[in-house]
Amino acid sequence: GARGVVLLLHGWEGSADSTYMRLAAARLLDDGFEVVRLNFRDHGQTHHLNEGLFHSNLIDEVVHAAVDLAARLGTGPLAVGGYSLGGNFALRLALRAPAVGLALSQVAVVCPLLDPARTMLAMEQGFPAYLRHFEARWRASLRRKRELYPELYDFGDDVLALRMRPLTQWMVERNTDFGTLERYFDGYSVAGDRLAALQVPASILTAADDPVIPVEDFLEARLPASACLEISRWGGHCGFVEDAALNGFGERWLAERLSRPAPGRG
Repeated sequence: GARGVVLLLHGWEGSADSTYMRLAAARLLDDGFEVVRLNFRDHGQTHHLNEGLFHSNLIDEVVHAAVDLAARLGTGPLAVGGYSLGGNFALRLALRAPAVGLALSQVAVVCPLLDPARTMLAMEQGFPAYLRHFEARWRASLRRKRELYPELYDFGDDVLALRMRPLTQWMVERNTDFGTLERYFDGYSVAGDRLAALQVPASILTAADDPVIPVEDFLEARLPASACLEISRWGGHCGFVEDAALNGFGERWLAERLSRPAPGRG
């Protein structure tokens, strides 16, 4: 008797058990949906399940998971929600959906990453705590991978000591086929005109004061008529704390958007 299924995608170095994922899931369950929280490769203590490293161009794995999920459940419409990098994956999944025969009812994303190159620059030039947080989490992930597969990953602590940009370049050059950092960033960018081809109705929430995802990315994006963009004056990066109890507006917003008729569909 569920109203449908919602697939939730977490942000980089988050997991299916991140607080925002659990809060969003709880709201959606209360609204009558079935909820699946997906872990990306090397997130949520999944490092032992594969030999390869996670990187942001692994969209095929998420497409496969969504198609498999739809085939297994088959109990009503499938919608997708995502945060930050998970929002980027959700939008790319929606772009891919028609070609793979995946019937998505709609997608709702909070502070999705649009332009990776701009985001890297924003983190380097902005509040240092964000950059340090992601660097520390990624180093721990790479260290765990090295412990599990020492025959594949024999990099030293000197590599782990690299800052975000050179560490990303090291990963790209040795563990992907992109060759350069620029091609790697371009591979998962959805900036500019790239979302114009979106056929799945989309709701997007971002904040003008987001220190990680520049608001200019959204102002410059060409969105289809079936997309709804909301820009909050405040909210930071996936923050949107709405009261003294630290309840998150972003989780309530995502559940409400996926509970409504899709944008452009009444």
